[in-house]
Amino acid sequence: MLRAWNWGRRSVVGAWATCVLLAGGCATVYPPAPYQAAETQYEYRIGPGDRLSLVVWQHPELSMLVPVRPDGRISAPLVEDLEAVGKDPASLAREIAIQLARHVSDPVVSVIVTDFGAADVGRVRVTGEVIRPLAMQYVRGMTLVDALIAAQGITDRAAGNRATILRTSEGNKQYSIRIEDLVNRGDASANVELRPGDILMIPRRR
Repeated sequence: MLRAWNWGRRSVVGAWATCVLLAGGCATVYPPAPYQAAETQYEYRIGPGDRLSLVVWQHPELSMLVPVRPDGRISAPLVEDLEAVGKDPASLAREIAIQLARHVSDPVVSVIVTDFGAADVGRVRVTGEVIRPLAMQYVRGMTLVDALIAAQGITDRAAGNRATILRTSEGNKQYSIRIEDLVNRGDASANVELRPGDILMIPRRR
């Protein structure tokens, strides 16, 4: 029985692939999303509108919150206008320390992003047939379940097993995901890992 089912399933898949290749594409078929996403070296890059906490150890008079201006620069005491956009916090902290070293002995500086502006880098977006479409900051280890919880689930019109992930970190490669199998059948293998910049697209049922 199982063997016959597998044969039938292969036949259906083969017919579907033939349809896509010969008929110009009955529907676009994407490879399944890997359960464990390829590890990428991810560092948040500062963007316009971000708010930064500058902390200079043992110098509270030089420690403060500063906004990143629309021109991408920041201003702080003893620090000339400094380009911040596109840099990770650690790199910016080193540059600030270099400038402060002209006035302070061996400054130790840390930079923390306390508020995120308009930058989309590092966010995960959930679009389409969900209760609450949203963009949220990526957190290491985030999975499909985390995104669905944040979006308050899918609508009754959602075609969950035709949903896809657009993975911007891999040159906009698109993967298929199985939300219905995950939600309705409890298939843990469908709970794939997400990556920074992923866009989840849940279409409407035909």
